[in-house]
Amino acid sequence: MKFKSLVLIMSSLVAISGCGSSGDKNTDPGTPSLDASAPTTGPGVVVTAADPTVNASAIAYNDIAVHDPSVIKVGSDYYVFGSHLAAAKSNDLLKWTYVSSLSANDKVDESKLFNTYSSQIADGIAWTDGFKGNWAADVIKAPNGKYWFYYNHCAQAETTPAGGCWNRSYLGLAEADSVTGPYVNKGIFLRSGYRNAGEFASYPLDNGQKTYNAAVDPNVIDPHAFIDKAGKLWLVYGSYSGGIFILELDASTGKPKVGQGYGKRLAGGGFAAIEGAWITYSPESDYYYMFTSIAGFNAADGYNIRVSRSKTPDGIYLDAAGMDMKLAKDNTETLSKYGVKLMGGFNFVAERGDKSGSWGYLSPGHNSVYYDATTKKNFLVTHTRFPNRGEEHSVRVHEMFLNADGWFVVSPQRYAPITGDNVVDAVDLVGDYRFINHGRDSNTTGHN
Repeated sequence: MKFKSLVLIMSSLVAISGCGSSGDKNTDPGTPSLDASAPTTGPGVVVTAADPTVNASAIAYNDIAVHDPSVIKVGSDYYVFGSHLAAAKSNDLLKWTYVSSLSANDKVDESKLFNTYSSQIADGIAWTDGFKGNWAADVIKAPNGKYWFYYNHCAQAETTPAGGCWNRSYLGLAEADSVTGPYVNKGIFLRSGYRNAGEFASYPLDNGQKTYNAAVDPNVIDPHAFIDKAGKLWLVYGSYSGGIFILELDASTGKPKVGQGYGKRLAGGGFAAIEGAWITYSPESDYYYMFTSIAGFNAADGYNIRVSRSKTPDGIYLDAAGMDMKLAKDNTETLSKYGVKLMGGFNFVAERGDKSGSWGYLSPGHNSVYYDATTKKNFLVTHTRFPNRGEEHSVRVHEMFLNADGWFVVSPQRYAPITGDNVVDAVDLVGDYRFINHGRDSNTTGHN
């Protein structure tokens, strides 16, 4: 009896289908390199000659820091865009090089993605009381053949009347002929933290709303634009405060269609620690899957990835127990009861006689997904921190698989390509296995 070999899938390890937080994004302590010269070695670019579970002579990876990576493929290259105007590319999902390295908030004009970011996004910087920067960016190939860059940011918590960046955020669109820019601003189309009726008059929501309530209304950051199976364009967004929202976009402008206001709430609310939404469609299951991250992103804050699904792009999104994600709100304990926990902190502890050392993740989250229509493979692209490495973070790519019930499970190992016949005997499957139950909690230390 023969089997096609794959990087080992242990669905019980990373997806328990059952049924807190540092959420202020004003600082990211895990940005090991602020050098705009886009280095390929040095701090934050730790070359790892071998993953613990693959042949060192065959596979080479490198660590590169792009927080909140949003993936897009252009030609034969994959690109990830993230917070702090960081971007990187790869042709194999194993080794990455910077296109634009991490920028400190006061160095955004050094980014190669824009010609002087602070002048391009002057309206946004004014809205945030002079605070420069960019959070989790999203880039898509536009229907007009160009590239759309969804930029976003918020004010420092201490500058807003009630604290928390949701009290002063914005979301806008820039366009370029090339995926690497330079991008030209097309304007802000959504704001949060309106302070008076005059601001609503100047920047209307087109639904008659005259007040802003952060517990109900969204923080307008963390965008993801996607095209549904019917060809309609959507934007899912939100972080903490009022939750995760979705808007239908005008395919000719890339901005929301009129009359929607903030759109439809899909999850969260009441300042629940939920953010980083990404929606992908699977032609295999005919479901839309919404990925969200809950808890805080720092190493000790328990960030973890949840997934839910719907037959329509704008919900309702349910988890495997049939729980509506709109009820996932208010606090971390409540949040942990909703969504299929796809991946959280874990640690494979090395025992005496093991050939490799201990390894694992802490606070993996704010992921994106790439579906390859040719190979029918699904890739989870996320950032993560690590045990005993402080707040240093790096991009990780893992292959995902749909189980018999139509739910995604994830390989516990980094993605490695399978080439040739890769036929092995059944006896090769015999061995000692480690079992890690991810549970349903937002664990602040890695489960062993």
